[in-house]
Amino acid sequence: MNSYSHIDRPSPFTQRSPASRPVYLVSPSDIENGAIEASMLGWARNAGFAAEPGSLLLVPGADGELAAALFGFSGETEEAFAAGRLAKLLPAGDWHVESALAPQKIALGFGLGSYVFGRYRKDKQRQVRLALPDDIRVDVERQLAGVFLARDLINMPTNDMGPEQLEAALRALGKHYGASVTSIVGDELLARDFPLIHAVGRASPQAPRLLELRWGREGAPRIVLVGKGVCFDTGGLDIKSAANMAIMKKDMGGAANVMGLALMIMDAGLDVELRVLIPAVENSIAGNAFRPGDIYRSRKGLTVQIDNTDAEGRLVLADALAFADETPCDLLVDMATLTGAARVALGPDVAPFFTDDDSLAARLSAISSEENDPMWRLPLWKGYDKDLKSRAADITNAPSGGMAGSITAALFLKRFVRPQTRWAHFDIYGWTLSEKPHAPVGGEAFAIRTLYRYVRELARQ
Repeated sequence: MNSYSHIDRPSPFTQRSPASRPVYLVSPSDIENGAIEASMLGWARNAGFAAEPGSLLLVPGADGELAAALFGFSGETEEAFAAGRLAKLLPAGDWHVESALAPQKIALGFGLGSYVFGRYRKDKQRQVRLALPDDIRVDVERQLAGVFLARDLINMPTNDMGPEQLEAALRALGKHYGASVTSIVGDELLARDFPLIHAVGRASPQAPRLLELRWGREGAPRIVLVGKGVCFDTGGLDIKSAANMAIMKKDMGGAANVMGLALMIMDAGLDVELRVLIPAVENSIAGNAFRPGDIYRSRKGLTVQIDNTDAEGRLVLADALAFADETPCDLLVDMATLTGAARVALGPDVAPFFTDDDSLAARLSAISSEENDPMWRLPLWKGYDKDLKSRAADITNAPSGGMAGSITAALFLKRFVRPQTRWAHFDIYGWTLSEKPHAPVGGEAFAIRTLYRYVRELARQ
């Protein structure tokens, strides 16, 4: 496997050996009905182990040494990611799961739960490894590498992950897979006709830039990924409150997610022509910051009135999407931590997505359910398009009224994509608010496992 991670870490998997100890998945009914081996059943009942989902009981052998473990599991495949708790609860050493139930999902759950962001702490980590056959391990490790890259990049504080460092991370990823990476930086953005990216990022000490990665075979299905790379968002002159600014290092979560997805695609060697575009900026405050009331011409030619400098993500995406769509492609996807309205609508765990392509929406929805990668389609409701009107420009970046904010943001982006393009927009959160078995609090990947599988299907056509 040729996986790359921003922060190196050992694999949570190994090959089966005589030293590997078994983990048995047991349900409450297994304990009640005596459906497990007699010696373990007696030990479990004496210990008061009821096999509640996510609970663990260590079982000694005849010699008193640790011999096995019982893990409470309901048997529902959608709960397979509960196996992430095993990475936290099992003693150090090699283990294998004695179950035929959704082995790949259990492995993925275990691997996701093993993640630790340890760059700035020296905590000693236990080495718990799960034995897997190679036919499962390779692709699970590939998906983990993509998710962990996204998590790592988002978790990095902005003093170590500004536009310059984000470019360096993309170049490192490209170098690992033999991809070409180029950038358009600073005032060159104006010369090359990316005025909105320049306007949003010009107040930062680190110059704004448009990053581009290209990989794959010319003539193969063309896949274009666009990720919002706002490395920190103060809100600009419409400044955020301290509370709302606290985790704004995650505002480059769209960029982090498309980089994680690109890793999976390249690592799998899919027969596609891949293009990744990341407008990398910091929305800062300075004397040259863009202002409410300013009007800018976009790359597409549409003029945009700035009615809120905190609605900056759609501006940088507008120029990047227009650029992406100048060359026909088979799939155009953008990902962005774009609106608080998306969180109000679907909460922090479900990624809303928008597309006019019903067949694309149906397939993505089906895959997301199968992959335990939650997302939900929201409408590009034409009735709200009128809210984008501006008295002085073609459109506003911040419709008044505060209603349907995620939809109006998607409709804004739609203006910069041709109707015939197969396009999907994901308004992701990029963060886990409370610890889950498979995810600690912090940066998170959304929808990229689903998109990886969809691109894999396109590559086979």
